[in-house]
Amino acid sequence: MVEFETLVRRELELIGEDPNREGLLKTPERVAKAMSWLTRGYDMDVAEVVGDAVFEEQHESMVMVRDIELYSMCEHHMLPFFGKAHIAYIPQGRIVGLSKLPRIVEVFSRRLQVQERLTEQIAQAIHDVLKPEGVGVVIECEHLCMMMRGVEKQNSRTITSALKGSFRNEPATRDEFLRLVYGSGR
Repeated sequence: MVEFETLVRRELELIGEDPNREGLLKTPERVAKAMSWLTRGYDMDVAEVVGDAVFEEQHESMVMVRDIELYSMCEHHMLPFFGKAHIAYIPQGRIVGLSKLPRIVEVFSRRLQVQERLTEQIAQAIHDVLKPEGVGVVIECEHLCMMMRGVEKQNSRTITSALKGSFRNEPATRDEFLRLVYGSGR
């Protein structure tokens, strides 16, 4: 933590600030703590997060958790991106506790990321844990690296999807998933 604080202190100097002025005295410590919190996904493991919350169940219809808030940081500029994840799967004899899906999102979103990889990692983790008939993940985010710098487009959203098994191979399943993601009630 001390090394990180030293780096932040130097960064303040490099941008022309005085790290000894009153408002910045504790900034290096605060930034180090914030980065530790924002990137805590590196210390998280899907198996530990899911634990024993996988249950034998002969449910054969789609299970969806929609509008899961997520916060991450762009690995290219280390600026935040944020939005929502929509996750669904069709069980094949096993279901997972519903709260575990947002926890899986946290494992991967609390790392330096690109949205494309984040989407795929979440879908693959659910596939690995449950071995379901299929998995679908859609993520919609706003990226501060696009809003605050570069093209400065405040109203743009990036949408990515990852489809596995029946969500990729069966048009009716894919259509049902997308209707539930983008349908009424939003």
